[in-house]
Amino acid sequence: MQGLASPRLRLGCRRIRAGDAGLLLPEETATIAARQLSARQASGAARALARDLMEEEGLEAGAIIRSAAGSPVWPAGVTGSLAHDDEMAVAVIARRSDILSVGIDVEPAAPLPDDVAALVQTAADVVTGTARNLATRLLFSAKEAVYKACYPLHETILDYPDIRIDLTRGEAITITGFRAGLRFCLSPRIVVLAVAFHPA
Repeated sequence: MQGLASPRLRLGCRRIRAGDAGLLLPEETATIAARQLSARQASGAARALARDLMEEEGLEAGAIIRSAAGSPVWPAGVTGSLAHDDEMAVAVIARRSDILSVGIDVEPAAPLPDDVAALVQTAADVVTGTARNLATRLLFSAKEAVYKACYPLHETILDYPDIRIDLTRGEAITITGFRAGLRFCLSPRIVVLAVAFHPA
């Protein structure tokens, strides 16, 4: 993940452990309480990681509640994103004055099932130059990261065909006109970072 970093972004990862649900702040717990224990543990790990990153950046590390739509609500002046798979939590944060919006996703470094891949990939997507067995999993993760980066900007629900990915160029564009730059790593897990830009 070190290769994804930039001076204006802070990102990190940590393993999800038993007891991580206890890392949730009371305000966060109130918005996540109905979720399964495994989801609360993952949320606790990701939010604790994000608060550590905010402190490193000199920002006030406030609560990151879950909105009614399911997305994290960041403290004033902060843009960020959280993600997890069954074992690992990741987070990225930036000052809103530096970055419009950002999204992150993490997936196991394993092929995506064919039935899911058929829903994710369209003829407009470019996946050449990527490890063949991981191309559709990477594409899936990229679309998830782009969605997370763009949803706060227009609050429009996007389906997979609504996001066009070019992995060769490291770019994405949505039907709503937002563009995003993509950075990713494939090992030991697939992690994709999407940085959104205003429509052209």
